[in-house]
Amino acid sequence: MGDVLAYEAELLGLVKEYLDFAGFQETVKVFKKECKIKGKPLPKPAKVSSEDSLPVQEEMLTAFEDGDQKVFFQLWEEHILSSLHDSDPAAQNLEFYLHIYFATFLLKQTMGKPDKAELDERISYFKAYLETKGAALSQTTEFLPFYALPFVPNPMVHPSFKELFQDSWTLDLRTRLETFLSLALKARQTPRLLTIFKESGQCNKEMMQHLHQQLVKREHRYMTNLKRLRKLQMDYRGLLEVTAELVDSLEATVTGKMITPEYIQNVCACLFSNHLKQSVTHNIDFTRPGTASTLLRASLSSMKVQDVPLLPSLDYEKLKKDLITGSDRLKALLLQALRWRLTTSYPGEQRDTIMQAYISNDLLDCHSNCQRSVLQLLYSKSEVVRQYMARLINAFASLIEGRAYLSQNPTLLQMLEDRLKAEDKDSLTWENVLGALQKFSLRRTLQSAMIQDGLIFWLVDVLIDPDCLSDYNLEYCAALLMNLCLRSAGKKICASIPNAMLRVLSGLLDHENPKVQSYVNGVLYSILAIPSVREEAREMGMEEILRCFIKERNEEMVRQMEFVIKQLNSEEPFNDNIVSDDDEEEEYEEEDNDILEPDLDKDEVLLPQLGELSGEKLLTTEYLGIMTHTPKTKKKQFAGVHQSIDEPLQRPVTPGYHRPAYLM
Repeated sequence: MGDVLAYEAELLGLVKEYLDFAGFQETVKVFKKECKIKGKPLPKPAKVSSEDSLPVQEEMLTAFEDGDQKVFFQLWEEHILSSLHDSDPAAQNLEFYLHIYFATFLLKQTMGKPDKAELDERISYFKAYLETKGAALSQTTEFLPFYALPFVPNPMVHPSFKELFQDSWTLDLRTRLETFLSLALKARQTPRLLTIFKESGQCNKEMMQHLHQQLVKREHRYMTNLKRLRKLQMDYRGLLEVTAELVDSLEATVTGKMITPEYIQNVCACLFSNHLKQSVTHNIDFTRPGTASTLLRASLSSMKVQDVPLLPSLDYEKLKKDLITGSDRLKALLLQALRWRLTTSYPGEQRDTIMQAYISNDLLDCHSNCQRSVLQLLYSKSEVVRQYMARLINAFASLIEGRAYLSQNPTLLQMLEDRLKAEDKDSLTWENVLGALQKFSLRRTLQSAMIQDGLIFWLVDVLIDPDCLSDYNLEYCAALLMNLCLRSAGKKICASIPNAMLRVLSGLLDHENPKVQSYVNGVLYSILAIPSVREEAREMGMEEILRCFIKERNEEMVRQMEFVIKQLNSEEPFNDNIVSDDDEEEEYEEEDNDILEPDLDKDEVLLPQLGELSGEKLLTTEYLGIMTHTPKTKKKQFAGVHQSIDEPLQRPVTPGYHRPAYLM
C-alpha cells in the first residue's frame, strides 16, 4: 500500500493523460471530480499539442543562436520528457555538447575577449553540470577531455578544444538539436501509459522469442553431442579390445613366438572398424604378469550395452498429406524434423528402425505414380523447401538401405540432375543434391544411368574452375567423377574428350586437399588404361607434371603417383572382352558406407517462431501414430576385394566414408 501512495499522483496523471488522448471527455470529468472529493490532486504536466510544438522548437533554436543559456535550459527541462531524457543516450550526449556550446559561447562571439564576470558565471554553470548530471559520462572516452575545459585558461588555442570554435562544429550541433527537438516534441503527443505498455510488451515478446530459439538450438545441440558421446564410447571399447590383443602379443614375444604381419593387420582392422555401444572404466593391475589381457577382456565382457529406446511411430499418411498440401513453412519444418529424427538417432537398432519405417511407409513417395508426390518438393518455389528436401534425400542416400529405396524411383535421378544444373553452386540445396548424387554413384545401376545422362561432361565443365567450389563441393565432385570413371563406359566417355579431361585433372593435382588428390589419382589411373588417352597424356607431358608434384607429396601419395606413371607408360591394349565391370548383377556397397555426415545439419536457416513446434516435438505432438515397430534384418553386403595399399583408388567411395588406404 505504501508503494501505491508513493506513486499515486503520477499513476493518476497517467490515467488522466490516456483518457484525454482517447477522447473520454465525460469520463475525465467524472474522474477529476472523484479525485477532488477524495482529496487526491492530479498533477499538471506540461501540455504540448501538435500546434504548440513548433513554436516551442523555434523558441529553443532562437535561444541557442542567441547564446541565452538560462532560457534554453528552462525550456529544455519544461518541454523535453524526463523519461526520454534519462533513458536515451542520444539525448544525454546532445545535452553534454549543448552545455559545452553555451560555456564557450562568449569566447567565440567576442574573439577571446569576453566579459569576465559573465564568462565565470557560464563556466561555473558548466562545472555544476559536470558534477551532477554530467558525471554519468565521465567514464566515456568521447567526453573525458572536456572535463578539463573549465580549467584551461584559453581554450581557443588549446589543441584539444580548437574544433569547438569552428563554424562547422556549431552548425553540426544546431542540426542535431533541430532533429532531436522535432522527434522529442512529437513524441510527447503519445500518452506515457501507451508507451509503457508497448515497450513492455515488445520487450517481453522479443525476449520470449529469443529464449525459445535458444531452447531449440540447445535441444538440437544436446542430441548431436549425445551422438558424439556414443561414438567416443564405441571407440573407447574398441581401444580396450586392441589393448588386450597387444598385451597378448607382448607376452607371446617373451616366450619366443613370432608376430606375423597378418596378426598386425587384424589388430589394425579391429582398431579402426569396430563400432561398439558402451564402455566402462575399471582399475586394472597391469603389474601382474599374464593377467592384463584377461582383466581387459573381463572388463569388456562385464559391459552391458545400454538400451536405446525406440522412437514413437508416426502417422505417415497425415505426414505425407501435409508435406504435399501444407504451407511452405510447415513443409520445411516437417522435412527438418524428419531429417533430425534420422541424423540424431543412435547407429544400430534405433536408426535402422527409423529408416525401415520411412521406407515401409514410402515416406518420399518413391513407389507412387501420382503427379503430386513428396519428391516434387524438389521443384518447390520456396528455396527453403527445396533445400530441406535436398537435405533429407542426402540423408537417405547416406545409408545403404536409403540408397536402395531411392534407386527404386525411375525419375528421382533425373530430378536431382535437373536441380544440380538449375541451383546456384553456392547454395546448400546444390551442395546436398551433389552429395546425394555422389552417394548414388556407389550403386552400379545408378552409375550407368549417370554416365548415359552425360554427367561426366558436366563434371568436367564444373571442375575447370575449382576455386569457385567449396571444399565440400570440390571433394564430392572429384569423388563422383572418379566413381563414374571406374566403369568401362565412363572411361570411353573420357576417351572422347581426352584433352579437356587431362587439363582438368592436371589442374587439380596441386590441390592441398589429400582426398581430392586421391580421387584425381584414381581417375588418372582408370582412364590411362585406354591407349588413346595415354597417348594424349604423353603429348602434354603428364609424366613430367606428375614427377613435379611427387616431390611435395607424402609417402602414400608418392606410391599412388608412381602407379599412375607406370600406367601412363604401359603399352597394354584396352580389351573390352576381359572387362566385366559393367555387369549390373551385383552391387558392391560395403557396410562402412553407412554414416550420416555432420554436414547434413549444418547452417540451419529455419528457426521456429515463438510457440511454434519443431523437430521431434512437432512429430510426436501432431503426427503420433500407432506403435508398429518391426524387427529389421540387415542385408549382408558384398564385401568386395580390398585393393593394394599402394594403388590409386579403384573402388567407388564417398568423401564422408573414405578412409586412408592403409586401414584396409
